[in-house]
Formats: sequence, structure tokens, C-alpha cells
Amino acid sequence: MNKATRPSARSGGRAARRAARAAPLADHLRPVRPGMSGGTFEPLTDHDMQRIHRAALNALEQIGLADAPESGVRYLTNAGCTMGDDGRVRFPPALVEDTLARTNRQITLMGREACHDMELSGTRVHYGTAGAAVHLVDVQNRSYRESTLQDLYDAARIADQLENIHFVQRPIIARDVLDNRELDLNTIYACCSGTTKHIGTSFTEPGFVAGAVEMLHLIAGGEAAWRARPFVSNSNCFVVPPMKFATESCQVMEECIWAGMPVLLLSAGQAGATAPAPIAGAIVQAVAECLAGLVYVNAVKPGHPAIFGTWPFVSDLRTGAMSGGSGEQALLTAGCAQMHRFYNLPGGAAAGIADAKLPDMQAGWEQAISNVMAGLSGLNLVYEAAGMHASLLGFCHESLILGNDLIGQALRCVRGIEVDEDSLSLEVMRATCLGGPAHYLGSDQTLERMQRDYVYPALADRTSPKEWEERGKPDLVDQARARKEAILSQRPAARFDAATDAAIRARFSIHLPV
Repeated sequence: MNKATRPSARSGGRAARRAARAAPLADHLRPVRPGMSGGTFEPLTDHDMQRIHRAALNALEQIGLADAPESGVRYLTNAGCTMGDDGRVRFPPALVEDTLARTNRQITLMGREACHDMELSGTRVHYGTAGAAVHLVDVQNRSYRESTLQDLYDAARIADQLENIHFVQRPIIARDVLDNRELDLNTIYACCSGTTKHIGTSFTEPGFVAGAVEMLHLIAGGEAAWRARPFVSNSNCFVVPPMKFATESCQVMEECIWAGMPVLLLSAGQAGATAPAPIAGAIVQAVAECLAGLVYVNAVKPGHPAIFGTWPFVSDLRTGAMSGGSGEQALLTAGCAQMHRFYNLPGGAAAGIADAKLPDMQAGWEQAISNVMAGLSGLNLVYEAAGMHASLLGFCHESLILGNDLIGQALRCVRGIEVDEDSLSLEVMRATCLGGPAHYLGSDQTLERMQRDYVYPALADRTSPKEWEERGKPDLVDQARARKEAILSQRPAARFDAATDAAIRARFSIHLPV
């Protein structure tokens, strides 16, 4: 064999290294993963948070909340609240502080598969979907249409395959299911049959909870199995800002508590409309309302898992329209995350919302700024992080897929910069510069770190203009649509076994085809 045809030891080594790099990394070595700790961004000082806390306590003691259901009044007054002649329940500061001292802080939201469990302690960050969009974005025709149950099912199936989407709270309403009870039941069926990640859902009326829980027992394999691993939580808008209980939602919350379902206490005022216009004031009201919810939950069942869901939104004060993609929204969410840390409570808030109608450049900057700031602030659950357009009126499957890439970059920012002997790289610099190759491209450190330290987007284009042209000038949204079609062409891994599916269909009116 002559020199020209002899295989190169160097090229053989390079091929082996390429093969090693192609192999999936163990979870603990991946550059980004669920539950990494944020908390490096702090828009509020310690003094600021103390002032917000005191203002929230004053609001609860002096203003209180109206419209509690009779059952809620009983629970709250038995716990130590007072009922005024004006019909408002007021909360003594000592009661609130006592509730904070004994509330459940050890919350893990579980998936149907344990690999999707999310521990919500400290500043661990998880991104997922949420919302109640009434339209699906058709990117091919640049139009909106009413969303369907099939669209919801497809969203769950897509999210199940995206590594940076950690949970699935229902992002769209199935507008083709007209009966509210059947809507609630089919929403759970569609989500659970589409993903084994943790699911969030809501209920229209308290009387619908029992049927849903019966379905969840069938899916889990019995009531005991469900109570041991409740893989669905209730997203509960228990307040109608400003400072009023949502009567029926409170009754739903009580039913969910007794059924063993974790509860997201969701306060969603809109700054300048149903919450004070200043960012600090909007945070004060959201914190006050969620503290009231925390007292309520613990009055019903002490220690029940409840997520502190301060979700205030921003208005464009020129028009009054919601502006979820604004810089003010990003700050508002980050400030709420800091208050969760102030109380050391598992918390969630909204980020990643686009006011843009399509997955375009406007959507990119709107989704990126709030997702990055939410992660850096250490928000445990970043809701509405992908797929949401038109200020929550539209949901887009392709945007959900593109959001997976975007959130991967956000998580890399959350991870931050590690400084240790190896990362300082002095010995590598010495070997490279003193008699070495004068570059780091082939060094063992570079090859080792390129997978552990760097995130590579699945769809984003990093080629040169020449390569881009040679590849046919690929369009990002077109690639997302192709990925969507590939995912939906596969049998969903979360699909129920035949016996379970038959039992569910025998008991409930399921609108998805077999």
C-alpha cells in the first residue's frame, strides 16, 4: 500500500471522535437539561422585595378579597380571616405569615413517566406550554382558524418529542367540542394520550372534576396509583383581578384538592387595566392575591401542593391591548420570580409570549427576551414559553418547534459560566502556544467540551451564505413544518394501551378517533 492510499491514523481517530460525539450524552453531561438553576438576574433589591411584601400584607389586611364562595368563607374564617360587612374577606398579617411558615415547599410535579418529574425547589428552571388560545396559526397560508381537539392532541404529541419543552399545560381550546363537560374531559384525554410529560389543565365547573378524576384513575391504573403520582395539575384562575375571588374556580380548586391534584394558583391581572400600571404595583397585587390563595389552600388541606402563580400581564397603554411580548412583561415576570424566591415558594409565571401574529423576527425577539430573563431570574415554571402568538389568541405548531431551539439557547444562558481549573485552560494554552499547533481545534479539551458546554440548534441555520445557497436556501419555518409532519407521522409513545383506551371510551364521550 503506497502512501497515497494508506489510511491515516489521524483520520481514523477523527472518525472515532466523530462517532463518539454523535452518541447521546448521559443526562448529567448534557449542556442543558430540565431543572438547571438560574437566579443570577435580580431586578429587585432586598429592600424592594421587603417593601412589596409589606404592601401585599397591607392590601390583604385593609382591602381583602370579595366574592368568596360560601365554602371558601367557612374555610377562611375558620383559619382566622375576618368577613367584613362589605362582603370582603380580610387576612390578618399573622395568619399570612403563619401560612408561609408551614406551607408545602417540597413539590415535585410528576410525569406519567418518572424521567419527566420536575423538582420545583430553589431556582430550578423548567419551560413549558400554557395558554388558552382560540385560534391555530396556519403558517403556510398566513392565516388564523379556530383551534380543534386534533390541534391540541398534535400539540401534545409534538411537545412530547421536544427536549427543551419540559411540561405541557393546555395551550389551546378545542373549539369543536361544544359541551363544556366533554371539553374538559377531552382536553385531558388529548393531552395525556399525546405526552407522558406533566400536564396542566383547567375545569369549567366544579361538577366536572369528578369525571376527570375518574378518567385519570383509569389512565394511572387506579386511585392509589394516581394519588401516588398525580401527573396532571389544575391551573386555577381562583381570582378575578383586582382583588376578587372567582367563585366557581374556587369551588373547582376545592374539588381538585380533595382529589389529590396539585394546584397552580393563577393571578393574571393586566397592568393598567385590572392591575396597577406600575410594574411594582402589578407585582404587589399579584403577590397579595396569591398569598390569599395560599391561605385558602392550606385552610382546605394543610400542606397540599400549591404553586405560587403570579402571572400579571402588561398592557399597551395607548390602546389597552395586552402586550405579552414587551420588555416590561419580561421585567414583570422576572420580578415575580424574585418574589417566589423571597418566600422560598415553588412558583410559575408567563414568558415567551409573542404579540407577533406569525413566527417572524418580531416573534423571535419577543419570545427570546422574556424567556431568557425568566430563566435567569430562577423561575421554576416558565409557562407559555413556546408557540403563543397574537398576545395569547393564537397558537402555532411550527413556532412550538422553533421555540425548542430558542429555549435551548435560553437554558444555556441559565447555566452560566463555570470557572474551575479545567475551564480556566492554562495548561491547554501552554501546550497549544509553546510548541503546539497554535490553535485549539483538535485539542482533547475542545473535543470533550464541544458537547458538554455548547448547545447546537436543531433547525437554526449557521451555514455560510455559499453553503446556504447550495442547500437550496432552506427556510426556517418550512423546516419546522417538515419536523412537525415527521413527528405526527409516528405512533405517539404516550398512546394508551388498547384495554385502557377502550375503558375510557366506554365511560366517556371521546371525540378523537380511535
